[in-house]
Amino acid sequence: MSESENRELDALQAALAAEHAAVYGYGVVGGRIGEERRSAARTAYDAHRARRDALAREVRDLGGKPVAAAAGYALPFTVPDSAAALRLAAELEDRVAGVYSDLVRAAEGDRRATAAGALREAAVRAVRWRGGSVAFPGLAERADSPSTPDAASGSASDATSGSASGPASGSVRGAASGTASGPGQDTASAQAAPTA
Repeated sequence: MSESENRELDALQAALAAEHAAVYGYGVVGGRIGEERRSAARTAYDAHRARRDALAREVRDLGGKPVAAAAGYALPFTVPDSAAALRLAAELEDRVAGVYSDLVRAAEGDRRATAAGALREAAVRAVRWRGGSVAFPGLAERADSPSTPDAASGSASDATSGSASGPASGSVRGAASGTASGPGQDTASAQAAPTA
């Protein structure tokens, strides 16, 4: 496999890991969000599940083994109510957009176009949740984030880090990085997550 194919596979794996975390995160969002926004949360949840499944197929097509979802993910903050659920949904979309921007850089042809479409969709959903936009979706949230270890090593990383290697497993905090839920994390919210 060439170096560019390896970069593309790493970016696909990072996007897949971020989608695993987004699916989990939307389970929490759906359990806390107000009735008036529940349909939008369900639509986003379904969109992320579809992207996750498509990415797993693409990884297999390139000869890779798709990164598995973690058993649980650490949330970036507690989600006790609808307002926090809205913030979490916007945060999930921002972080997914960041990982798709890496995939746009690493991919070519149809895969690049698909990644750009996923980036656009995440940015639009973030605007809907937040009620406002950022100048450069997928890039703006990276300004405050340090670089992190490579996903291929199995270590935690932040999907907003700017590296194509991206997250491996465990935390909605980095859209898919960190460790599985444990003490001190929002386990009550985690119980609201549906199984996929």
